[in-house]
Amino acid sequence: MAGTKRPAPGRETVARHAVRRERHPILSFLAMAVVAIGVVGASAVGLVAFNVWDAANSLTANAVVINEDEELPPSLGAIEGGVNLLLVGTDSCEGANAALSGACQAGDTAGERNDVTILVHISDEPRRVTVVSFPRDMVVPIPACPSEDGGTYSAMSAQMLNASYQYGGLACTALTVQELIGDTIDFAAAIRWTGVINMSDAIGGVDVCVSGDVSDPHTGLSLTAGTHTLEGVQALQFLRMRHGIGDGSDLGRISNQQQFMSSLVRKLQSDSVLANPSVLFNLASTAIDQVQQEQLVLSQSLANPTLMVQIAMAVKDVPYEDIVFVQYPTAYSSGWSRVEPVTDAAEVLFTALRENKPLTLTGEASSGYGVEVTGEASAPSPSATPEPTGSAAPSTDAGEEPAEEQPAEERVDLPSSISGTTAAQTTCTVPQY
Repeated sequence: MAGTKRPAPGRETVARHAVRRERHPILSFLAMAVVAIGVVGASAVGLVAFNVWDAANSLTANAVVINEDEELPPSLGAIEGGVNLLLVGTDSCEGANAALSGACQAGDTAGERNDVTILVHISDEPRRVTVVSFPRDMVVPIPACPSEDGGTYSAMSAQMLNASYQYGGLACTALTVQELIGDTIDFAAAIRWTGVINMSDAIGGVDVCVSGDVSDPHTGLSLTAGTHTLEGVQALQFLRMRHGIGDGSDLGRISNQQQFMSSLVRKLQSDSVLANPSVLFNLASTAIDQVQQEQLVLSQSLANPTLMVQIAMAVKDVPYEDIVFVQYPTAYSSGWSRVEPVTDAAEVLFTALRENKPLTLTGEASSGYGVEVTGEASAPSPSATPEPTGSAAPSTDAGEEPAEEQPAEERVDLPSSISGTTAAQTTCTVPQY
């Protein structure tokens, strides 16, 4: 609920949705969406760069400020310690979204919550991507957040994480996560359910695996054992499903979402997407529509097409084993209906990210028993670089010292309370036991 309000200094922090314009501004969102799950190819970079000057003006006109005093980074290549991108999926009951939710149809239409909250950390050299999912039912402090009238909502000591968007929109969720991780959120974006459906349609579906028959009456999704290619409404149902898998909790649902994202990573690195200009243009066109239909909100820092190209160039070659999906560590509270943050374990993770240390997972694949590891994914074939015609293999002069072997990086073993997988692992969703 709203607390005492006071004028906010400096720039406007009100979340403003995009309005329809003649020119299409959001080509850069294609790069953001791909970066979110860790890969971008050269063809996508070229697409984002197209008509960049027109894009810049419209993007900044409809963006949300999340850190008033933060300077925008000049480029990812110049940043020491990497950057943090926050992705939020919300449960709006506006427009077509209402038909996708039983709660909306039952009359529970108050507010809009962040039911999915994901942090994507992109490291400095050597490049790594770590995707951290935050449980929606985790009880956390919510800081003072900007309100729609230019004032502030009072801070709250203990609320479910998914209340942060309801209190203060994307900026409030970003500020809440910043306090949890002890680091700055550089970029942020929020997308509604219909936006997820339309983007998955444009990608052409994502392959998911279930180890047995699953059925969730709450989302309406039923799948038989095996591999399925999901898009549209089915993709959204899979991402929201929890009652038919694992222990039926939100923790199991997070693992389901991570399986989807990991599979999407591998698809986007394959020739089926990044080498297909028609698919990329379809993605860009779809993203444009989502902004115009108010299904997508960007932070002001993200609304910069040049920066999007720099992000793409920074992460396009990250190998599968260095794309890690983890869940923020939690423990059940006394009533078993909420979870509490395990901050000492989380500090190990975020200290390693700040220091750009490679991670070793020691915990289970899923805190909610939602998935099981079934194998290893084959990395995409690297592009061959042909030798110049008539050239001989390089030789080493007799007196030349061999190159000194670089020491192996010290890896950080994450606490076993942190569950997760890498994009190098294939997983299957487990039916509810």
